[in-house]
Amino acid sequence: MSQQQAAGEADNPPGETPDNPAEAAVDAAAATAPETAPADAPADPAARVAELEGELAELRGQLEAQREQVLRARADLDNQRKRAERELENAHKYALEQCMKELLPVRDSLEMGLAASADQATEVAHLREGTALTLKLLSGMLEKFSVREIVPQGEKFDPAFHQAMATQPSAEVAADHVLTVYQKGYLLNDRLLRPALVIVAAAPKT
Repeated sequence: MSQQQAAGEADNPPGETPDNPAEAAVDAAAATAPETAPADAPADPAARVAELEGELAELRGQLEAQREQVLRARADLDNQRKRAERELENAHKYALEQCMKELLPVRDSLEMGLAASADQATEVAHLREGTALTLKLLSGMLEKFSVREIVPQGEKFDPAFHQAMATQPSAEVAADHVLTVYQKGYLLNDRLLRPALVIVAAAPKT
């Protein structure tokens, strides 16, 4: 055995494959190679950029659609506000329109009665009849607008609806009851327009 063979056997212990330059090169390349990329990662970076740009464009489209919805909703609210303001303004301006229409015939009747009274040939009975008709027209108008009279003759005095002008002893009417109504009161939909002016009975003096 030559000295070179002995040296080779010393460099390669028994049981191992002798050195091979080609195999050594393959092993070195495998050791220095980068790790394999994840399976779900795109092979081409340009494809990933294109995918992200598509997602961005979709989000921008959704944002624009929501912006348009907000603008339309704001415009609708603005229109409703303006319409409500116009209706409220008209309500303030013409709230008494119907009432005035109902009151005009009463005025017409009064004018006709006044003209008839200037005629010396007009009988008092005719004037009385015209006045009664005018009062009937006025009462019907008040009733139509939910205006009710307060005539508390003989009722217990109620400071919420009656205004006492004085007290007067009475043997016919119980104390703290209305003895005389000087002026009628009126309610509008159960809300007091004007209290009735009354004299309240007091216990008779002994």
